[in-house]
Amino acid sequence: MQAMLLSLLGLALFGALHGQEEVTVQPNFQQEKFTGKWYSIGLASSSRWFMEKKQVLKMCTTVVTPTADGNLNVTSTYPKFDRCETRNSLYIKTEQPGRFSYTSPRWGSQHDIRVVETNYDEYALLYAKKFKGTDTSTMVTLYGRTTELSPKLQEKFTQFSLAQGLPEDAILLLPKTGAGCETPFQVSFREKVTR
Repeated sequence: MQAMLLSLLGLALFGALHGQEEVTVQPNFQQEKFTGKWYSIGLASSSRWFMEKKQVLKMCTTVVTPTADGNLNVTSTYPKFDRCETRNSLYIKTEQPGRFSYTSPRWGSQHDIRVVETNYDEYALLYAKKFKGTDTSTMVTLYGRTTELSPKLQEKFTQFSLAQGLPEDAILLLPKTGAGCETPFQVSFREKVTR
């Protein structure tokens, strides 16, 4: 009985420590290769907003462009009801290539964003930790240069999300939206509400 309790305690401690491991960044990250158009293929999150809205979320288009000072402009266009909306974010580079910070001007939340893995021409796996007051949440995003990625890459995204402590019901492969949200004249500008 005592041995079983010690085993359970050891597993619980291992799980707690495992969840606190540092998330690594793509070795030799090449920012210029990361820029361009991406599609959000998968999304996983521990945020309340995500859990409330995941049934209506769809694939969005994200365009990453460099700024003159080495930061990244990230513009995501996504369907919302019968229109398209765009969220603009400025990812500020850190001393570690592939790691960025972002502060939401609307909500004041701080975001630690890391490009965990990419081959630049097919997929990118991103990890983000959001902090607002005492609340924190984790988000994992799988991007593709096209709207479809192999089952192997989708499984890599799922396994990485699970390893970050996200439950299976918080992991979503996003349905396609069509080309309508890529036309600039249909876009209204507003930052997406995140909680």
